[in-house]
Amino acid sequence: MSTAELDVKRIGEHVAARSEPFRKLQQELHRVIVGQEVLLHRMLVALLARGHLLIEGVPGLAKTTAVACLAKGIHTGFQRLQFTPDLLPADLIGTLIYRASDGAFVVQKGPIFTNLILADEINRAPAKVQSALLEAMQERQVTIGKETFTLAEPFHVLATQNPIEQEGTYPLPEAQVDRFMMKLIVDYPSKKEEREILDRMAKTTPVLSIDPVLSPADIVAAREVVDEIYIDDKIKDYIVDLTFATREPAAFKIPVADWVQYGASPRATLALTVGAKACAFLSGRGYVTPQDVKTIAMDVLRHRVIVTYEAEAEEKTSEDVVKAVLDHVPVP
Repeated sequence: MSTAELDVKRIGEHVAARSEPFRKLQQELHRVIVGQEVLLHRMLVALLARGHLLIEGVPGLAKTTAVACLAKGIHTGFQRLQFTPDLLPADLIGTLIYRASDGAFVVQKGPIFTNLILADEINRAPAKVQSALLEAMQERQVTIGKETFTLAEPFHVLATQNPIEQEGTYPLPEAQVDRFMMKLIVDYPSKKEEREILDRMAKTTPVLSIDPVLSPADIVAAREVVDEIYIDDKIKDYIVDLTFATREPAAFKIPVADWVQYGASPRATLALTVGAKACAFLSGRGYVTPQDVKTIAMDVLRHRVIVTYEAEAEEKTSEDVVKAVLDHVPVP
């Protein structure tokens, strides 16, 4: 057995030990959430990959419930922030308060100083509030007055928005959307799942209990194992090809060049790599497969590809571009 194979075997043993609590967490979440396998999986991928998640779907699909249950499953801080048009940056990050007793200004920290943030209906807040979230999401720090405070790890923003009722909303700027590792589209449950939801939740006091199975230390330790997971050079090249194909589809003979105004940024390459490792971790493997990359590719790329007016006229979306890229770029 070669040295590389021994390393992969060793990493696989670490992964098997560290990933078990995350599988237990998935089971706990399913005690409340019916179906929504993709949503629960991507939340854990974001948690392991130190990324933020944007969840889009019509009201009533358990987006908020899923994030709240995730917080209950971890011994960690949690804040639910309802974004509204009258929200101010100070309501989010905090402000300076004048103390009359000694004439000094003291920092009063806002609700962002926690581990898990649910930014509910994020597109209802004005640009100033959205930009206040930028520094926290990217730099993991907050500046109030002249002081800068480092946010505790893990720190995650899980934001929701719904695609209807766009009146009175403020679309997220591309710069902020790019800071979300993944954008997930949540769809309606199947008929069978909806019947199970009825049986389980159609009560005046539905059961929403979740037993905590993880601590912040478990998440930080798991991330160290995720970093060790083996990824072959051919898969690294495949990831770079996918990102470049969204920018220069003609170079890969993909017939969508007229649809693409801007392709995915280098953040997409990094997100695909770390996200694929997180997928392998959740599957109990010490190595990445091409399928791990393809599993999360749509969620990583859909919000980073901006289509042209011609594409919009033909009713083509960024998802159509990503599908074409995934179909045409050779899989190693």
